[in-house]
Amino acid sequence: MHNAYFEFAAPKNEPVLNYAPGSAEKVALKKQLAAFKAVEMDIPMYINGEEVRTGKTVNIHPPHERKHKLGHFHQGDSSHVQKAIDAALAAREKWADTPWEQRAAIFMRAAEMMATKYRAHMNAATMLGQSKNAYQAEIDSACELIDFLRYNVHYLGQIYQQQPYSPQGIHNRVEYRPLEGFVLAVTPFNFTAIAGNLPTSAAMCGNVVVWKPANTQVYAANVIMKILIEAGLPAGVINLVYTDGPTVGDVCFNHADFAGIHFTGSTGVFQTMWKTIGTNISKYKTYPRIVGETGGKDFVIAHKSADPAVVATALARGAFEFQGQKCSAASRAYVPSNIADEVKANLVKQVSSMKMGTTEDFTNFINAVIDEKSFDKIASYIDNAKKSDATSILVGGTYDKTEGFFIAPTVIETKDPKYVTMCEEIFGPVLTLYVYDAEKFEETLALVDSTSEYALTGSIISTDRYAIELATKRLTNSAGNFYINDKPTGAVVGQQPFGGARASGTNDKAGSAMNLYRWLSARTIKETMVPPTDYRYSFLDEA
Repeated sequence: MHNAYFEFAAPKNEPVLNYAPGSAEKVALKKQLAAFKAVEMDIPMYINGEEVRTGKTVNIHPPHERKHKLGHFHQGDSSHVQKAIDAALAAREKWADTPWEQRAAIFMRAAEMMATKYRAHMNAATMLGQSKNAYQAEIDSACELIDFLRYNVHYLGQIYQQQPYSPQGIHNRVEYRPLEGFVLAVTPFNFTAIAGNLPTSAAMCGNVVVWKPANTQVYAANVIMKILIEAGLPAGVINLVYTDGPTVGDVCFNHADFAGIHFTGSTGVFQTMWKTIGTNISKYKTYPRIVGETGGKDFVIAHKSADPAVVATALARGAFEFQGQKCSAASRAYVPSNIADEVKANLVKQVSSMKMGTTEDFTNFINAVIDEKSFDKIASYIDNAKKSDATSILVGGTYDKTEGFFIAPTVIETKDPKYVTMCEEIFGPVLTLYVYDAEKFEETLALVDSTSEYALTGSIISTDRYAIELATKRLTNSAGNFYINDKPTGAVVGQQPFGGARASGTNDKAGSAMNLYRWLSARTIKETMVPPTDYRYSFLDEA
């Protein structure tokens, strides 16, 4: 047994590689893309450290190239979820008792492997499976996930060192235990980093995990799991299963040892989960932790003092990077009348220049949306906008799913600030713009705050400091991540802890110590050095 205190210094954010022509990283990435496309991958579930194949397979195709088969994954059922829970609970005691520095070493090693030998693997899998261009993959599946692992180790080390005051004759200490039971991690398609962070942040704290990724993210999830195993993750600590949501929920939410859920996905699904957990609360050994980051209807409001070029660029990037499939994507814009014409002209020009196609062609800025269900939903919003008297299409408005699920980046202008595309989450490359009277900034701030049920991200663009201050105050509850003179996307681990409130989630801030506290259960221990031997206190004596 060691008697040392271990400190994990604050890391620096992983540098974003630029993939310039002829660069080593570009050569390596193109080579890996070709290698993945040349082989049909047979992807198993991972339960108790073993590869599990059911024979019931689901094919995986790039969203931008429907005819190409990347491989398939083996679909599980309720019995596999139960086996995953059993494996997790069997591993729990030994994992919880593993010294902190040994647990940390596994995730630090995984981060280093992702930064070096498997960087191209991570990015290529994300590009092919989720249709991200090279830059969007680099900032997600490489840099952000690496940062999550390294910063979480640092933050958790700081938490463990937080101890209470001990007066003379008493020693007080706090132990930070893992939760009593297992944690369910349910992860989305749109960020490989989130898919990796949700199970590992809980596991890092000593918890055991059942991990269910979105079917449309399995291709990259498999790469993450292989890296974690190679990094030394013990069997049973994280168990990766592929079932539908109701199946995993039915088994996990009815289990006495269910201790928490770490979720990113739709608001409706999360609310259903919360209701089910509440209904089943008497079944559980302990009150489960419920942590979720859900939907968004993220805004950009420009002040009359704003630079039109800054506004147009914030909208072009914020709305259309990764086809708008970010929880934080700019989806509604409020532009003052004095600069509206210039902003719209600039925005249309920028969007019209965006090239759309496969991810393997590095000149494409826009790629495909994730699947046919999403494609059809987004297309219906565009079609309805074309028919409405309250709206007009400034640019885009076309779509085609012949070869891949391609939807042109689309800007809708509306005369109605409560038009449906200003209110509902679309999760695609559609931005709705409303022009407001430049002299009614305060009224428009109230409109921004009241239009949507969500409160994830938003931004103010202005060169007037008083306007910035006013917006910051009036929109206090409108966004968990608020940006000044920037697009409302691109939170960086260690810099902007991410999460929102209202219908956008529990605001437990991924990428910070706040999130890690949710996966710990504190125990206070008091030791009295010289205990009393008589019950009597001095106040009982009379002079």
